[in-house]
Amino acid sequence: MADGFNDRLRSAVVAGGGLLSRRRLLGSGLAVGGAAAANFSLAGQVRADPLVPEWATSAGEPVRGYGVPAIYEENVKRTLIKPYEDLAPGYSFSGTPLQYLRGTITPNGLHFEVHHGGRADIDPAAHNLFIHGLVERALRFDLAALERYPMVTHVHFIECAGNSFFNALMDEPMQAGCDMLHGLVSNAEWTGIPLSILLAEAGVDPRAQWVVAAGDDAPSLARSIPLEKAMTDGMLALYQNGERLRPEQGYPMRLLLPGYEGNMNIKWVSSLWLTESPAYTKDESGHYTEQLSDGTVLAFSFGMGVKSVITHPSATMTMSGPGLYQISGLAWSGSGAIETVEVSADGGQSWAAADLVAPVLPRAMTRFTLPWHWDGAPTVLMSRAVDATGARQPTRNAWKSRYAPTSGNHYNAIQSWRIGADGSVANVYA
Repeated sequence: MADGFNDRLRSAVVAGGGLLSRRRLLGSGLAVGGAAAANFSLAGQVRADPLVPEWATSAGEPVRGYGVPAIYEENVKRTLIKPYEDLAPGYSFSGTPLQYLRGTITPNGLHFEVHHGGRADIDPAAHNLFIHGLVERALRFDLAALERYPMVTHVHFIECAGNSFFNALMDEPMQAGCDMLHGLVSNAEWTGIPLSILLAEAGVDPRAQWVVAAGDDAPSLARSIPLEKAMTDGMLALYQNGERLRPEQGYPMRLLLPGYEGNMNIKWVSSLWLTESPAYTKDESGHYTEQLSDGTVLAFSFGMGVKSVITHPSATMTMSGPGLYQISGLAWSGSGAIETVEVSADGGQSWAAADLVAPVLPRAMTRFTLPWHWDGAPTVLMSRAVDATGARQPTRNAWKSRYAPTSGNHYNAIQSWRIGADGSVANVYA
């Protein structure tokens, strides 16, 4: 029996470290989980388990107006990141717990947050959106008026430009989970009005090349957006995953600029000012410019690069012994759809193509999976993605050689996880 099992296992190997082909594995009759089912007899019973649990002996709780997770899932929540709590308490983050999630859609209550001046509390009845500047007619929209416009629905990720900055800036890898290391990215279904409809109604002056968007948060965050981007796929988002935006996501309205860094997707948006030139606001002139290794500065680098991360297993997790597992992770790119994801289970010596879980959408997260037989020896897991433009996820050394040591934005280097002989999973630079 053991020899037959090992022969079938060997026939499914596609790369070093025990990476397997899902098609060959299923064809061999091996269960990916690797757990052997215990034999038992139902003896004609309706219930598989003759012991009736206590919770099945009385009526459960009644219906409620808004559902919440099970109490046993209380650990599945955003991690709070407050690096400037003493100096600027309103400047704070919360990371999505990617390591606890499957699929690709981020629940609304777990979507990451970045606030430069705290979360705004806005009365929707008193909020307005103004379109002005180089237009034929200045327009003001309240929420009731916007609800009458045709809406579209698309799935897209939003990623903070500073996502993964701990790995970018720290010489020694931080031992933390995906929520802390890579959690400033989330993926959702957004519903709203194409900006092209609203701008066309205002009448765009031929001289206009930029849209300066401003929000109603405390620091009045403002960013300059190429008019072409706004007209191509920009959205005034009113709904997220079917329900109204939540306050931390810009209620009652925000911009959605698919593939652009999160800071440009202005929350609590109240003003769209059309201009000939960018405004060079404090954020785009300072926070969101990047210093390169040659001393030059890269400004207006809007798009997020191709990126992937293995979420299962990942740092702070512990493997449950040698055997069959399914490696699973997420990949995304601001330039389009994910084309391929490769996984290595031997520290980059060999690679195998992962399976991409449909649908694979442009500028949206894609789930990838690959069966893996871990033999119990220490090893390093890695993933690397390629998008539809041919852009490839860089190594950490390649990324660091391009940017100045103090740069932390737009970090998209390959993530490596070291698996110890005891099953522990750690963040490493490889």
